[in-house]
Amino acid sequence: MPPAYLLIIGDRAALSWVITEQRMAFPAGRSKGARALAEGEEVFLNATRGCFRNPTRDLGRVIGRATITSPVRVLDEPVVFNERSATEGCRVKVSGLAPFREGLVLRDLVPRLSVFPDSATWSVRMRRASLTLPPADAELVRTELEPLLRSYGETREGYRWEPVAA
Repeated sequence: MPPAYLLIIGDRAALSWVITEQRMAFPAGRSKGARALAEGEEVFLNATRGCFRNPTRDLGRVIGRATITSPVRVLDEPVVFNERSATEGCRVKVSGLAPFREGLVLRDLVPRLSVFPDSATWSVRMRRASLTLPPADAELVRTELEPLLRSYGETREGYRWEPVAA
């Protein structure tokens, strides 16, 4: 069984871009992890607790399922989100998406996921662009997420975000 991954997105502009463009971009210095992703592999989109800039209100959630549809490669032009530059990327095809601010609360699954051996310090493993899920963990996420997903066409507009001009 091919590996599955969590794509960890911590910025609302980046999340909007990933969902509306169906592309993923990786910051400079994360190329080793990004290059592990291959065409055809399953990924789960994870919006972190701080993604919407209100970590006291929001929870980190797995919000979508997608497939990698192109190799990770150096981008012709870096993509910049809040002064953070992403230099490599790939295309993804989103096959299911939870409605905005809904989805699978990741911390509720942590005790059942082997990728987080210590539930007290699990969030440290989320400080990266992607995280490889062991097959049993991927199956658990897939099973728990599936009932929460809607079609991409039905939900993508809820994730569109345009910065407000100052």
